[in-house]
Amino acid sequence: MRGKSLMIQGTASSVGKSVLCAALLRIMKQDGYRVAPFKAQNMALNSFVTRDGLEMGRAQVTQAQAAGMEPDIRMNPVLLKPTSDRRSQVIVNGRVAGTMTAMEYHNYKPALRENIRKTYRSLEDAVDCVVIEGAGSPAEINLRSGDIVNMSMAECADAPVLLVGDINLGGVFASLLGTMMLLAEDERARVKGVIINKFRGDVQILEPGLRMLEERIHVPVLGVVPWMDVELEDEDSVTERFERRSGAGDLDVAVVKLRHISNFTDFQSLALQPGVKVRYAQTAKDLESADLIVLPGTKNTIEDLIDLRSRGVDAAIVRHARRGGMVAGVCGGYQMLGRALRDPEHVESRVPELAGLDLLDMEVVFEKEKRTAQASGVVDCPPCWLAEANGTVVDGYEIHAGRNLLGETAVPWLKIDGRTDGIMNAGHNVLGSYLHGLFDDGQLFAAIARRLRAQKGVSGEEHAPVSFEDFREREFDRIAAIVRASLDMDAIYRIVRGEV
Repeated sequence: MRGKSLMIQGTASSVGKSVLCAALLRIMKQDGYRVAPFKAQNMALNSFVTRDGLEMGRAQVTQAQAAGMEPDIRMNPVLLKPTSDRRSQVIVNGRVAGTMTAMEYHNYKPALRENIRKTYRSLEDAVDCVVIEGAGSPAEINLRSGDIVNMSMAECADAPVLLVGDINLGGVFASLLGTMMLLAEDERARVKGVIINKFRGDVQILEPGLRMLEERIHVPVLGVVPWMDVELEDEDSVTERFERRSGAGDLDVAVVKLRHISNFTDFQSLALQPGVKVRYAQTAKDLESADLIVLPGTKNTIEDLIDLRSRGVDAAIVRHARRGGMVAGVCGGYQMLGRALRDPEHVESRVPELAGLDLLDMEVVFEKEKRTAQASGVVDCPPCWLAEANGTVVDGYEIHAGRNLLGETAVPWLKIDGRTDGIMNAGHNVLGSYLHGLFDDGQLFAAIARRLRAQKGVSGEEHAPVSFEDFREREFDRIAAIVRASLDMDAIYRIVRGEV
């Protein structure tokens, strides 16, 4: 393969660029090429920590896994993590560069261009082809001068572009035609094909429209990809997952929907486990029937706890725990379970101190230095229902700014490198940890599920835990097969080689 890049851009956000990139990367890997993903700038609260302790967007991690590559910070040099409606933490090359308003970041962008160019070139030199993902739409004419992720990135990489439209939204022909009309002449010349995504129905019905579109934009339609129910990790909190139940069975897991929810991909593996249904809860009433309440990570622990109190959700969580119901917290959700949250340096909030849910005997002190590291936890707890899992190794990663001060009644249950990470309460029904990925291999949750079923008096056939990694590999192959059958891959390879 002589060509070094292929870029996927869309007519809008959420048209399916990330999934199509993952599918194309898996197809190219299957065809014997060494390929890697790239996105110059990502805005997401779902992040990951590399082996080097550097932070990057979850979408490019998923795409790297589809390509069979180790996640590498070069695949996502700039990550924006919103901390409020107006400010974002800016992460450059895996490290925090500061927290900025939209205008401050706009003024900072020119300084990023050379860094992005060098980072991309380094990645490109290491592989046969880079599949580059754009963001939003390249036709946002008010943002063109500050663009670092769409057509300016295509120019930097000298990449051919495939333009994707989402027919499920309606108006796909108008969005594709309108986008092409709003591009500059040299930008239009980079678009070598269009893809219609998320189609439900008979493709023959579309044929007249496809031919008319080609006549108008003078670019071929490379295929129509059907609607795919994809169970890969979501890029960010703009997801349909919050509105539906996943999985089915006798155990009801309610994940509390936080305003600044982050790394909620931690819980996608739960719906794969036998007899488990997972849903996202926004009100106190939503928690009433839950067997397990999960408090997820958040980019702003204090502000989100204040929001939970304003909705009465905090009281519902406490009532559930006081009745003996099980509660689990991860990262920011873990911090909420303690007695108090202290932020003297205003790392997360303007509020210097806030009472926690008082379900775990600990206080949290926020510090400016954020811990980012891959880690392996080992279950190690005193005699209780979880002791059956002692010695179980849980692989994951840490991303947090808080430091825990443990009280006398805190019961350690998870250790990382010999230090206590996770604790539970004296009643052994409330537990938390900083470790993202706790449930991915299914081993730890299998012990929790047995405890929950014992509490309910439900007996059932034992099933082996489902590994999210194994499921993800099957999902990559499934979507790759669908996309391969839907697109003209010979034409796409010709585009990559520069023959079109």
